[in-house]
Amino acid sequence: MPIEKYSFDFEIYNSIDELSSADAALLQLAQKAAENAYAPYSNFHVGAAALLNNGETLTGSNQENASYPVGTCAERVLLGTVSTMFPNIPLQTMAISYYNEEGKSNHPISPCGMCRQYILEYEKRVKQPIRLILGGRKGKIYVIKSASDLLPLNFSSEDF
Repeated sequence: MPIEKYSFDFEIYNSIDELSSADAALLQLAQKAAENAYAPYSNFHVGAAALLNNGETLTGSNQENASYPVGTCAERVLLGTVSTMFPNIPLQTMAISYYNEEGKSNHPISPCGMCRQYILEYEKRVKQPIRLILGGRKGKIYVIKSASDLLPLNFSSEDF
């Protein structure tokens, strides 16, 4: 039986101070957006910020609900806003940050599976990779060149 291996390269920075000024500013926007999260159930606040090809920046934050499936992740809130305000404008970079009221916020987190699919769909729709910057309040930061790296065996319109 053949075995395939999947791997991808990504950059690791020790702190926000090592990022370019543009990347640091976008990550700081995501950190600030996390402050707008409505997270009374998980106490896990997530913020996302996007830099679009037209130079605009937008943010989103997670919005929970007592009926858990009704809540929406920061990444999907952000992409819904981008799609509404700037339809079909490619998104260059998305920064995602968080803080956990009940624990540490000192390492990168990655989008959940649903958000990975959602980001990938947007990436395919506008035909441009979305670069991801992942970081907490402090600590290491990951920079991933394309959302497609996070979901190699994805479901897409090509599967219809």
